[in-house]
Order: sequence, then C-alpha cells, then structure tokens
Amino acid sequence: MTMLDDRTTAAPWPTAYPTQGYAVVDVETTGLARDDRIVSAAVYRLDAQGDVEDHWYTLVNPERDPGPVWIHGLTSDVLEGAPLFADIAAEFSARLDGRVLVAHNAMFDWSMIAREYARAERTAPVRQRLCTIALSKELGLPLSNFKLETLAAHFGVVQRRAHNALDDARVLAEAFRPSLHAAAERGVRLPLLECRPLTEWASTPLGRIGQQASYRSNGWRPSRKRPACPYPNPGRYEVDKPLKQGMRVAFSGDTSIDRELLEDRAVEAGLHVATSVSRLTSLLVTNDPDAATSKTVKAKSFGTPIVDEAAFTQLLRDVAPAGDQADG
Repeated sequence: MTMLDDRTTAAPWPTAYPTQGYAVVDVETTGLARDDRIVSAAVYRLDAQGDVEDHWYTLVNPERDPGPVWIHGLTSDVLEGAPLFADIAAEFSARLDGRVLVAHNAMFDWSMIAREYARAERTAPVRQRLCTIALSKELGLPLSNFKLETLAAHFGVVQRRAHNALDDARVLAEAFRPSLHAAAERGVRLPLLECRPLTEWASTPLGRIGQQASYRSNGWRPSRKRPACPYPNPGRYEVDKPLKQGMRVAFSGDTSIDRELLEDRAVEAGLHVATSVSRLTSLLVTNDPDAATSKTVKAKSFGTPIVDEAAFTQLLRDVAPAGDQADG
C-alpha cells in the first residue's frame, strides 16, 4: 500500500493548476452506446487543493430498460419514480459549474453527460476534464492495471459498493486528492482536456423494451456497419485544396456536433470514415491536436494532415468529385 502524506508538501502550489476546484463525477448507465442513458449520478465537489466541500447523488429515470442491472443494481421498479434528467439538470449544473470534471475514464462519463444535456436542450457548464487514468500514467504509479479498485487500493481507500455512483465518486475523490498533491509536489502537468458541449445531436430508434443489445464490454460506442466507400482513395488532403471523394478521414476527441452525425455527413459527401489512423489516412479531424491520443500520435508520426472540426465542416461544403483533377 502506498500512502502519501500530502499535508507535508513543501513546494508552493503550482499557479498553472485550476483555481476553481474540481467536480469528481461518476455516472451509472443503461449501457455503453450513444443512445444509452444515465440511471444514477454522483458529484463530489472539491476545492483547488482537492479537499471535499460537499457531495450529491441522484437516481435518474432513463425512460427505457435499465440495462445491466447485474452491474449497477438499479431495476425498473427502483427507477420508475426517479426524476428525469431534464428535472435534475439544473442541480447537476450547479455542481459542475466552472469546475474541472474529474472521472475515471473521463471520456465516457463526459460523453454520457453531454448527450443527456443535449437531449434536455441544455449545455453542461464544463470546459475541462481530467481523467484519473491519464493522471495515474503521468505520475507513473506502479499499478497492475488502471481499474478504479486498483487505484483505490494503491492509496488505501476502501471501496464499499463498486458500481454505485455515490461510492465510486467517493472512492475516486479520496484517491484523487493524493494524486493531485503528488503531481503538485513533483511539478507534473495535469492532463486537462477540453470539454466541447454538444451543439447538435440526433437520436436513433431504440430497441424494444427489455433489449440490452447496446451493452458492450469493450467500448461505449455501438458498432455501425456503413456501406463501403465506392470511391478509390485519392491520397492525402492538401492545404488550401478541397477534400475529394474517397479520402479516408479519421476523428479523435470531442466534437461539438455529435460524432456519429458528423461521420454520417462525411459518408454522405463521399468520404471514407476510418476508425483508426494509418499511412493511408488522408486527414485527421481533432479539436485537440496536442492531446497524446493514439490517433494524434500516429498522425504526427505519419505526417498525416490535421484540421479542427470547424475547418472540416467548412471543407464538407465543397467536396470534389472522385477523379476530379481540375484543382491541380
């Protein structure tokens, strides 16, 4: 067991660290896909040094099958009288407002939260997130894996009810504080990423009540079989020239337009949407080119052009037909 006595930290608190505090969040959901819903949520508010200010917990009626009850333990009967997300959105916002969202696998929690806000026609007041998995890697913690229970054991935090949003948030808050202090003491950069609230979102039809096919053990997005791109790959995108039909486009990180909707538009324009980056990739679209994701790292190593979402949506307006050589 490794326990850090962070109260003895002698180094001054880094001025580059967030000053508005943190919102440690955990959500339990009906599954891991884009149309799955939140069934419970918890927030521990921490000050800038990681000390707990207060906590909050709520059940949420998902308006559908509760999904993997064997994981979160919340049945349809339990959730039937719970408030809808739209009913608790204001209180949730008050807990998040101006703070850095902290979660274990923060991309997942933020994606689920952003979609719930989009359905409620609201915007989450969050601009940055911090993933405790990424922070553990930055600190070089000697963990056998990056499960929450392993991180908790490393810091001597007792987990009482795994996959209970309130207890998971408590555990993470207790493990985050010594991690934060260790980072401050060693001058480690916090792995902060931008949160881009959804400005456009489209739902897809749900399966019948009781269907749980959207639950996946290896990812939060459902697999979608798109028709093969009918055009050959014309090569890489060149700056100041239009996109061409057949170009292979990959996406990484948050987008203000729902990712699946953005991908649909790319396919409709005649582009090939790739799930990974290779030497054949024509273009990578990301709003955070400095993030050390596998796609951005590979794109830079291959010399793949990178543009942000705004530039890409502009390029989508005028995609050149396959085989068009008029632009040179």
